[in-house]
Amino acid sequence: MDKLKTHLNTIGLGLLLAAFVASRVWPRAKILFLALAVCGLAAVAAYLALHAGELKEGLKRKSFLYSSNLLLLVVVVLGILVLLNTLGARHHKRFDFTQAKIHSLSDQSIKIVKSLKTDIEVKAFFREGNMGRKRMEDLLKIYAYHSPRVKYEFIDPDKNPGLVKRYEITADGTTVLEAGDKDTRITATAEEDLTNAIVKVTREKRKAIYFLEGHGELTTEGGDENGLSFAKDELVKLSYEVNKLVLALPETFPKDCAALVVPGPKKDLLPAELETIRKYVEDGGRVFFMVDPETAPNLPPFLEAYGFRLQNDIIIDQPSIFGGDYLMPVMSGLEYHEISRNFRYATIYPLARSVDIIDPKPEAVQSSQVLGRTSDYAHAKKDFALKQKMTVKDIAFDPKTDKRGPIPLAALATLKAKTGTDGKTLPEGRIVVFGDSDFASNRFFNYQGNGNLFLNALNWLTEEEDLISIAPKTSNPRTISLTPSRGKLVFWISVVLLPLAVLAVGISIWMRRRSL
Repeated sequence: MDKLKTHLNTIGLGLLLAAFVASRVWPRAKILFLALAVCGLAAVAAYLALHAGELKEGLKRKSFLYSSNLLLLVVVVLGILVLLNTLGARHHKRFDFTQAKIHSLSDQSIKIVKSLKTDIEVKAFFREGNMGRKRMEDLLKIYAYHSPRVKYEFIDPDKNPGLVKRYEITADGTTVLEAGDKDTRITATAEEDLTNAIVKVTREKRKAIYFLEGHGELTTEGGDENGLSFAKDELVKLSYEVNKLVLALPETFPKDCAALVVPGPKKDLLPAELETIRKYVEDGGRVFFMVDPETAPNLPPFLEAYGFRLQNDIIIDQPSIFGGDYLMPVMSGLEYHEISRNFRYATIYPLARSVDIIDPKPEAVQSSQVLGRTSDYAHAKKDFALKQKMTVKDIAFDPKTDKRGPIPLAALATLKAKTGTDGKTLPEGRIVVFGDSDFASNRFFNYQGNGNLFLNALNWLTEEEDLISIAPKTSNPRTISLTPSRGKLVFWISVVLLPLAVLAVGISIWMRRRSL
């Protein structure tokens, strides 16, 4: 009985704490809360009544002064913690320690968001149970963290029919981006789609890219594995306008052409067509040549004038991890350039020829460089005949005619700027040359970094390096499912009760040592 009287205060405080936790974990259990609270208050009141004399004498002792100092110290520590928390809230800093950096944006996205010159209003129409809402919310928080110009709000379509009608929302999970009088919308929750939507809504004008036709090239209208429809769709996402072009006279060349793509012509271009391209690029135009082996024999001498050497050969490489054969070289060694900056993916090229640069470079060329090479195990073979079944002898290295790897597979050049007839300096011409066109076809576009490198090359040609194609980030999920009540119980035990218990034990030990 005496022990019970001695520990009534501890029992009472414990019951009051249990009542508080019960009210947070089980808010509907009113009877449990009241029972614990009443019992706790009764125990504390009984303790005060039974020990009134002792407490009155205790106020006069030195131990009370020590306890007062301890209380003051606790208050000061808590005040410091509150101050640090306030400073952290006002000066927010994020750190991402995940292996795949799934909680961070790419460098390109951060650059775009930080360079925004106008506010972007994001309205995300997601129902409460939509699985993509959390992903989009996390993504928008990161964008808003990097730029105060990104403002967002989530709207439940079921609760806001007026806004649904105003924005003509037809599908749950639609995100509308507004900048001034322009708007666009997406239904995906990936960084690539959101960043490209930001670029699209903030761009002043859409640039046009033309794909050459009429010589057996790959076509953007082809939906089969040999077409370029995947590439076209990605360019449209990047807010480019994609058109087809059949060359005729120079006077009919489109004036809005930001870049011309020559995607693997099987037959030669006519001399008049080559002259049109020559005039276009020397007046500041941008051209992307993809030249397959043993095709368009007039193109190598044409490109030689701009510092490119296209050999009449085929690259032989060891079978790659992609399940290819000896005629599918891998380009993993990329030279430093705006096109390959932060690019860490291998690319494959079915039936490719070597593309090198001429040194010294021609007079018209400002600068030139190889963009990427094969591994050391590859070699370029000049005398080669394609067969259905290849033997070791067919692909063997011949030191007399063949060239050891690494073999250059892609190169680029920047031409010297000219002065126009009106006396103004024209833009610099730019040329990119790849020794294969199939790498950008539908069949291989999504292989590793093929599509990314194709888009990056076009973005450099059009001086839109901010436009990106971001590979998706993945992580190994480690989750546990809890009911709301269990989640709250885990929170209170791990975040509140256990730290309080440690603090109480520490104070108890300190007070006992002080009394010795």
